[in-house]
Amino acid sequence: MRALLLALPLAALMLTGCSSDKPMINTAQSLVMESAVLSAGIITDDPVIGERDGQQRAASVLYNQRETPVDVWYRFYWYDDKGLEILPYERPRVSRVPAHSSVEVASQVGNLTASKARLYLWLQE
Repeated sequence: MRALLLALPLAALMLTGCSSDKPMINTAQSLVMESAVLSAGIITDDPVIGERDGQQRAASVLYNQRETPVDVWYRFYWYDDKGLEILPYERPRVSRVPAHSSVEVASQVGNLTASKARLYLWLQE
Protein backbone atom coordinates (compact mmCIF):
# COMPACT_ATOMS: atom_id res chain seq x y z
CA MET A 1 0.00 0.00 0.00
CA ARG A 2 2.82 2.38 0.85
CA ALA A 3 4.46 1.73 -2.53
CA LEU A 4 1.17 2.59 -4.24
CA LEU A 5 0.96 5.88 -2.33
CA LEU A 6 4.50 6.76 -3.43
CA ALA A 7 3.81 5.79 -7.06
CA LEU A 8 0.65 7.91 -7.45
CA PRO A 9 2.41 11.31 -7.37
CA LEU A 10 5.00 10.06 -9.84
CA ALA A 11 2.29 8.84 -12.23
CA ALA A 12 0.46 12.16 -11.93
CA LEU A 13 3.67 14.03 -12.68
CA MET A 14 4.29 11.90 -15.77
CA LEU A 15 0.77 12.52 -17.06
CA THR A 16 1.16 16.24 -16.52
CA GLY A 17 4.00 16.22 -19.04
CA CYS A 18 1.71 14.74 -21.70
CA SER A 19 -0.23 17.29 -23.68
CA SER A 20 -2.03 17.46 -26.97
CA ASP A 21 -0.41 20.80 -27.79
CA LYS A 22 2.47 20.77 -30.25
CA PRO A 23 5.72 20.79 -28.22
CA MET A 24 7.87 23.87 -28.33
CA ILE A 25 11.49 23.56 -29.42
CA ASN A 26 14.35 25.25 -27.65
CA THR A 27 15.59 27.60 -30.37
CA ALA A 28 18.49 28.98 -28.33
CA GLN A 29 20.90 26.74 -30.25
CA SER A 30 20.88 28.25 -33.73
CA LEU A 31 23.86 26.28 -35.09
CA VAL A 32 24.31 22.51 -35.06
CA MET A 33 27.48 21.06 -36.58
CA GLU A 34 28.29 17.38 -36.69
CA SER A 35 31.78 16.71 -35.37
CA ALA A 36 32.99 15.61 -38.82
CA VAL A 37 32.37 19.13 -40.15
CA LEU A 38 34.65 20.68 -37.59
CA SER A 39 37.22 17.90 -38.13
CA ALA A 40 37.19 18.72 -41.86
CA GLY A 41 38.34 22.25 -41.05
CA ILE A 42 35.04 24.10 -41.48
CA ILE A 43 34.24 26.93 -39.07
CA THR A 44 31.23 29.25 -39.00
CA ASP A 45 29.09 31.48 -36.80
CA ASP A 46 25.45 31.38 -35.88
CA PRO A 47 23.15 32.37 -38.74
CA VAL A 48 22.25 36.05 -38.97
CA ILE A 49 18.58 36.79 -39.56
CA GLY A 50 17.42 39.79 -41.54
CA GLU A 51 14.84 40.82 -44.10
CA ARG A 52 15.27 40.82 -47.86
CA ASP A 53 12.58 41.43 -50.48
CA GLY A 54 9.83 41.24 -47.84
CA GLN A 55 10.97 37.81 -46.62
CA GLN A 56 12.93 36.59 -43.64
CA ARG A 57 16.48 35.56 -44.53
CA ALA A 58 19.05 33.62 -42.51
CA ALA A 59 22.66 33.46 -43.63
CA SER A 60 25.96 32.14 -42.35
CA VAL A 61 29.47 32.16 -43.79
CA LEU A 62 31.35 28.85 -43.87
CA TYR A 63 35.14 29.09 -43.88
CA ASN A 64 37.44 26.23 -44.85
CA GLN A 65 40.75 26.23 -42.96
CA ARG A 66 42.19 23.27 -44.91
CA GLU A 67 44.15 22.75 -48.13
CA THR A 68 41.37 20.84 -49.91
CA PRO A 69 37.77 21.76 -50.78
CA VAL A 70 35.00 20.35 -48.59
CA ASP A 71 31.42 19.58 -49.60
CA VAL A 72 29.21 20.63 -46.69
CA TRP A 73 25.56 19.59 -46.52
CA TYR A 74 23.20 21.95 -44.75
CA ARG A 75 19.58 22.60 -43.93
CA PHE A 76 17.90 25.56 -42.29
CA TYR A 77 15.00 25.05 -39.91
CA TRP A 78 12.68 27.99 -39.23
CA TYR A 79 10.72 28.76 -36.03
CA ASP A 80 8.22 31.35 -34.88
CA ASP A 81 8.44 33.43 -31.67
CA LYS A 82 6.88 30.58 -29.66
CA GLY A 83 9.49 28.08 -30.84
CA LEU A 84 7.13 26.21 -33.17
CA GLU A 85 8.61 24.83 -36.38
CA ILE A 86 7.48 26.41 -39.60
CA LEU A 87 6.62 23.92 -42.33
CA PRO A 88 7.36 22.82 -44.96
CA TYR A 89 10.97 21.88 -44.28
CA GLU A 90 13.56 22.96 -46.79
CA ARG A 91 15.37 20.27 -48.73
CA PRO A 92 18.97 19.55 -47.75
CA ARG A 93 21.50 21.40 -49.89
CA VAL A 94 25.23 21.09 -50.46
CA SER A 95 27.87 23.77 -50.86
CA ARG A 96 31.49 23.25 -51.86
CA VAL A 97 33.79 25.36 -49.70
CA PRO A 98 37.11 25.85 -51.54
CA ALA A 99 40.42 25.51 -49.71
CA HIS A 100 41.21 28.53 -47.54
CA SER A 101 38.03 30.26 -48.74
CA SER A 102 34.57 31.08 -47.55
CA VAL A 103 31.07 30.54 -48.90
CA GLU A 104 27.79 32.03 -47.70
CA VAL A 105 24.86 29.68 -47.21
CA ALA A 106 21.43 31.21 -46.85
CA SER A 107 17.74 30.51 -46.61
CA GLN A 108 14.77 32.72 -47.29
CA VAL A 109 11.23 32.10 -46.10
CA GLY A 110 8.05 33.96 -46.99
CA ASN A 111 6.30 33.17 -43.72
CA LEU A 112 6.30 36.45 -41.81
CA THR A 113 5.90 34.68 -38.46
CA ALA A 114 9.40 33.23 -38.88
CA SER A 115 11.71 34.87 -36.37
CA LYS A 116 14.37 32.26 -35.55
CA ALA A 117 16.43 29.86 -37.62
CA ARG A 118 18.66 26.88 -36.91
CA LEU A 119 21.42 25.84 -39.31
CA TYR A 120 22.34 22.16 -39.34
CA LEU A 121 25.66 21.17 -41.01
CA TRP A 122 26.96 17.68 -41.85
CA LEU A 123 29.20 15.81 -44.27
CA GLN A 124 27.87 13.14 -46.60
CA GLU A 125 29.58 9.78 -46.00
